Parts: sequence; C-alpha cells; structure tokens
Amino acid sequence: MRVNIAVGSGRNVGRTTIAVGDIHVGTSGWSYAGWVPAFYPVGTAAGDYLSCYAESFNIVEVDSTYYRIPAKRSVQRWFDRTPNEFQFAVKAPGSITHEKILVDCEDERDQFLQSLEPLAHKLHSILLQFGYFNKETFAGPAKFFDRLDRFLGALPDPARVAVEIRNKTWLTDDFFQLLRRHGTAYALTEHAWMPPVEEVIESYDCLTGRFVYLRLIGDRKGIEEITTTWGKVVIDRRDRLERIAQALTAGLSKADIVVFVNNHYAGHGPATCQDFLDAMARAGKRTGAESWAGDGGETTWDE
Repeated sequence: MRVNIAVGSGRNVGRTTIAVGDIHVGTSGWSYAGWVPAFYPVGTAAGDYLSCYAESFNIVEVDSTYYRIPAKRSVQRWFDRTPNEFQFAVKAPGSITHEKILVDCEDERDQFLQSLEPLAHKLHSILLQFGYFNKETFAGPAKFFDRLDRFLGALPDPARVAVEIRNKTWLTDDFFQLLRRHGTAYALTEHAWMPPVEEVIESYDCLTGRFVYLRLIGDRKGIEEITTTWGKVVIDRRDRLERIAQALTAGLSKADIVVFVNNHYAGHGPATCQDFLDAMARAGKRTGAESWAGDGGETTWDE
C-alpha cells in the first residue's frame, strides 16, 4: 500500500540506506504557500514552514541564497528551527557563479562563507551551480576549468562543495579529474539541457568527492505552462525515477548520495521525494542491495 509523507510523524523519512551508502532526500526550498494543505497543515504560518518541513525531512537545499547573501540572523533562525541532525545544502550566490564567474569575487566569497557560520555542523554542502555558457563567454571549457580549479583551491574546504555545469559537452574526463583533485562533488542534474542522469552515470565515474549530489530540476518553462502553485504532481515522472534509481544502485551504490527535488520537476516536490524513495527501494530489492523498504518494495513510515 502506498503511504504518503506524514507531516508531524517525527521520523527521518528523507533517509534510507542502499548497500553501503546513505541516501538523503529533500526538496529545493521549503517556503511554498502552495504546499498547504498537501504537505503543510492548514493554518501553518509561513514562519513555521521550516520547522514543519523538518518533521518529515532531515535535509533541504537552500535556493534563495543564489539571489542574495543571507543575513547571519536569518541563518541562525534556520539553525534554531531545525533538529540537531538536520542539514542544509546552500547554493552559492549568483554574483559568484553567474556575474563574476569565479573572478575577482573574493569579497563575495568571504561574505557568503561568513554568513553560513551559524549553521555550524548543520552545513552539509555548498552548491556552485553554473548556467549555460555560450561561446561569447567561453570559447571552450579550458578557461572555465582553470578558473574553477583556482577557485576550489582557495576554499577552506572544497570537499564540502558540489559543482553543477549546464554545458553537456563539458562533461569530460578533464572535468571529473579536476573535481577529484579537490575532493569536490559532482552535481548530477536532471535538467532539460543535460543528458539523462543514467547516461552520465554509465559514461563517467561520478564519485569525485565524499558524496554524490543529485538535483531533479526538470523543465521550468514547460511545467509553468501547466501550474505555478506546486500543490500537486502534474507530470508523471515515475518512469524517469525508476531509471535513475536503477542507475544509482548499479553504478553508485557505495556512495553517499544527497537528492534534492525541485517543484518544477513534477509539480510538487514532497510527493516526488516519496516517488523517488519508492523507486530506490524497488531498485535496491532487484539488485539485492540492503534496503529499509521491507518485503513490499514500497517505502513506508507507519509501523
């Protein structure tokens, strides 16, 4: 029987174990009024969304930091409103990744890192998400790789960083070797501009650091022609999730993996997290990997 996410259950529903590695699953952001009542109970105040979210998940990706460096007092509130074991993956500001593209951005880098200090042990990772670069910006990947190499080398802990690029032809051995030199994670992306995740896993050794970062993003323009409220699934992605789960269990089963689902992927991030965990459980059963799904192959959080 299918069991939906039970808000207020007080369980780590966003975590499972597949073979040797751990899977932590969450959404991209938490501040969505459209999640009422599908995920947040009716009457939940916006200021309580994060603490309510943390009753069902133990990790979240913060997207708002792309638009501005957060105030320390805001970051402290994130810390205060979540359990001790909760973790945050935080996107780097666009001023670093899109405007200055890693050049002459030391002030922004330092301000950003300082702003995250209140998270302490709850900081899981920092995402460097780059846009698509046309030939006017970079004639080829070499100059960008050089910038990335120097930027990662100047960070206090590059092993806590994940890198996402959106030029599919730049997925090369040189790119993965660069990340591996710094112990930096590669951010796999299910995105309209990039190859299917399973193809990338089959073609490259994607474990370049101590964890694998996976983002389920989808087609923003396409889905916004259907909905912009994010209260329910409007695109059935379960076949895609099955393929991704099979690729992860076959090719990256020993890796620790964090997965973040965007509302734009299927319409309602929390429900897609459920579907993804169900797919991982079935894939683990097929491959003989250890799983917490039980004999039925479906995730469940009721005893």
